[in-house]
Amino acid sequence: MNRQRRRKQGSVASGDRFLSKMKLKTGDQIIVLRGKDKGRKGKIQKVFPVERKVLIPGVNIYKKHLKPQGEGKPGGIIDKVFPLPVSSVALICPKCNQLTRVGYQLTKGEKQRICKKCGSVLAAK
Repeated sequence: MNRQRRRKQGSVASGDRFLSKMKLKTGDQIIVLRGKDKGRKGKIQKVFPVERKVLIPGVNIYKKHLKPQGEGKPGGIIDKVFPLPVSSVALICPKCNQLTRVGYQLTKGEKQRICKKCGSVLAAK
């Protein structure tokens, strides 16, 4: 019976706590690899590790139609930014200015993120 029980997405029981740590951080320069905004560049504003998504201002914008909510809140069409999956973006190394993957290196007992292309240390925030 336990095998047939459905698990909610995002719950601890579904194994999300065992996901690997996200390699992209707030403030990283990225480029979009897929979708309608392919080729656009931007900085990560917020990271959602459980959903494996990142929020980039000015990218992945959709229109939302709002009904009037009384006298103080008129209706209209607003622009809303939605997060992108991490797999749809790539990091741009600030030193070599190339698309790269993130690696890790231990120096003096401290774990640092490094660029896989040039080997330079990526700055934290």
